[in-house]
Amino acid sequence: MLKSLHKRHSELANSKRQLEILSNGIFKSGDLPTFKSKISETNQFPLKAKKLEILQINVGYMCNQTCSHCHVDAGPDRKEIMTRETMQQILEVIKQTGAHTLDLTGGAPEMNPDFRWFVEEASKVGVKDFIVRSNLTIITANKKYCNLPEFFKKHNIHVVSSMPHWTKGKTDKQRGDGVFNKSIEALKMLNAIGYGMPNNHLKLDLVYNPSGAFLPGNQSSLEKDFKKALKEDFNIQFHKLFALTNLPISRFLDYLIASDNYEDYMYALVEAYNPIAVANVMCTNTLSVSWDGYLYDCDFNQMLNLPVNSKAKHISEYNEALLEGRDIVISQHCYGCTAGAGSSCQGSVA
Repeated sequence: MLKSLHKRHSELANSKRQLEILSNGIFKSGDLPTFKSKISETNQFPLKAKKLEILQINVGYMCNQTCSHCHVDAGPDRKEIMTRETMQQILEVIKQTGAHTLDLTGGAPEMNPDFRWFVEEASKVGVKDFIVRSNLTIITANKKYCNLPEFFKKHNIHVVSSMPHWTKGKTDKQRGDGVFNKSIEALKMLNAIGYGMPNNHLKLDLVYNPSGAFLPGNQSSLEKDFKKALKEDFNIQFHKLFALTNLPISRFLDYLIASDNYEDYMYALVEAYNPIAVANVMCTNTLSVSWDGYLYDCDFNQMLNLPVNSKAKHISEYNEALLEGRDIVISQHCYGCTAGAGSSCQGSVA
């Protein structure tokens, strides 16, 4: 118990440190405009929550990988795991909300011991659209997980998987030695049962994150390159590629500071700011639930310990009337979701 409290205190301290870094905004090149002032220029402040469509559930930070860009700071040593009690509270909320999509994330969500139970119970209470954000390598980790493709197929789960590049070197650099080969093996297993194949309802999408201090290229062009390379080299197919901007938080923020790229990266985000992307940011129709049941506007705010601006701050207190129309909590990291074509868990938004 004491160890758990110490870990929580350490995480809160780190979140506070990162927020202070983001809020400082004073560089050699001059002051960085606040995100609030930027969206105010186009009369988009305050940013308001719309009707809830997606419940994004972080079922735990435990992961079989330790990726350099991970904003969750996930890894094998993380013990934060959502309990069945909290899952039951979410199931009660699903019964009363109009949300049509359950988006399960982690860490590696499949490592939660109640992951399969949760999916099965959610199916019973009416969830039709499931998303599981799988790192792929969990499928090949050991015999415990090797039948995950069949489980995904049984529940018509939309599989969204991180794939930094179509080459081994760039993928392993970001995600660890051996990850590329294991990912290719997992993709072949998914293809074999229909995932990602043309005209098949079993959705398989990949996620691209830049491997350095730069913004992603055009999503459509990247998708064509990925599809061509994976088909020619490995006979692998998938449906869509989501190009995500790395937000300046957690491990990526530490990398930016250590590599002396933080100032340039923040200015790149501001210079690429797109007011059209603001209208479609994912926080307006998505509610993020942490492993311990607390509510956030997005997964990124969760990592910075910025809870929703509402009296209902925990899933056990869920109240749609209080949450709908609330002011979204913003900070400087929000520039990452509004740069260029915008960025969300479903890829570009503009």
